[in-house]
Amino acid sequence: MMKNNALISILSILPFFLVAQSYNTALGIRLGTDWGITAQQRVGKLTTIEGIVQSSRQREEAMLTLIGEQHFPLISRRLNVYAGGGLHMGWLNEEITDSGEKYKNPFGLTGIAGAELSLGRFNLSYDFKPAINISGGRHTIYPQTGISLRYVIVKRPWLNGNDKNKRKRQRERRRKKDGNGFNWRFWE
Repeated sequence: MMKNNALISILSILPFFLVAQSYNTALGIRLGTDWGITAQQRVGKLTTIEGIVQSSRQREEAMLTLIGEQHFPLISRRLNVYAGGGLHMGWLNEEITDSGEKYKNPFGLTGIAGAELSLGRFNLSYDFKPAINISGGRHTIYPQTGISLRYVIVKRPWLNGNDKNKRKRQRERRRKKDGNGFNWRFWE
């Protein structure tokens, strides 16, 4: 009986925490197997688009990746796990030959899975990002991991207090409309 009550309590509170991400736009650096610049833009309630421009000393190439990610909150909107996929395109820094074979610029599919934590204006994430080349490249699969540190450029509006101030102004207008400033409809 006690376990059922605890489970019901947790399940009834859970919807209040199911809003992933505490930011709209973030920009930063990515360090790991490859290094580069990363930018994220929230495009849906739980969805972001991430662009990564990275370079690799191991493969002598640069790569541009565009990924759609689905976020899943853990405990609060500041701690998320995410997964997604997209496309990548690379440019060879110099002509690479291996036993007489020349390599073309890589192009292919990229997957991503990771976790992120947002604290104040900073967002820290760790992910695994395998890149599968459909054409070109030295190898068919590039397994990549990285840590990204981003600065939150645009926070979610409700974190800035905009929604709170909007509701306060709505209550004040209703009070003025009702007459003496007393809110007879306190339940609204």
